[in-house]
Amino acid sequence: MTGRELLLFGREALKCAGLPDWEGDAALLFRAAGQMDLSGYLLQLPEAISPETEARFREWIGRRAKREPVQYITGEAWFYGRSFRVTPEVLIPRYDTEILAEEALSALKPGMKLLDLCCGSGCILITLLLEGPEGLSGTGSDLSEKALAVAEENASRLGARASWVQADLFCGIGGPFDCIVTNPPYISGAEMQALDREVRDFEPETALYGGTDGLSFYRRITREAPAHLAEGGMLLAEIGAEQGEAVRELFAENGFSGIRVIRDLAGRDRVVTGIRPQDGRI
Repeated sequence: MTGRELLLFGREALKCAGLPDWEGDAALLFRAAGQMDLSGYLLQLPEAISPETEARFREWIGRRAKREPVQYITGEAWFYGRSFRVTPEVLIPRYDTEILAEEALSALKPGMKLLDLCCGSGCILITLLLEGPEGLSGTGSDLSEKALAVAEENASRLGARASWVQADLFCGIGGPFDCIVTNPPYISGAEMQALDREVRDFEPETALYGGTDGLSFYRRITREAPAHLAEGGMLLAEIGAEQGEAVRELFAENGFSGIRVIRDLAGRDRVVTGIRPQDGRI
């Protein structure tokens, strides 16, 4: 079977399964199955495909037809221009989260100490360490031991030096830190039921569900973060599109100043930031 024939099989299977981007998904899986770059992909289309590549591609097409995310099938997701290893134990990095990384990068100075709560794949902390100024040090924490293993693998592969700690938010975490970033679970109970099947059935519920109203983690984080921030330190949190005002109020209730709600490119609330008061009053 030639590459073109195999690719056509994959396209048709995904189209019949109702996948909206059946052409793009088939092409991506085809390239990944054969470990091809773009030029290799084009060259392979008229050529015979190896039995190993064909078997892998057919298996992957079957998984994708059942709505398993492409990133879990290939084990790869892109964030801020880098390829990160992902498994079903971590959330798939989203483009929206790059807003959080950009806001943090704009505030970082050489030598700062960073903490990434609910770090998952480690994509935020690793990006800050590799893109930020010199002398940064970072700690990533997550409740999931399996997620931390993925984060450590990503850090090692991409050349970022960080510490990784299994913890329930701040439990056992020291400090003080100059900057704390977090993308915690923030999906409400009602929203969980309405999630797209690819998210609801495949991504880890513990990294999605934020309590009945979606704000449980923000309550704890805004209450406990000041004790782990240096004076003048900053807390940055990704939020759901409808949570801007509620999370802003939680920041204010817990003594943060200079509170800002940053919107994403679609104009939706995406990140809330605040500064621990210089005089230390919490």
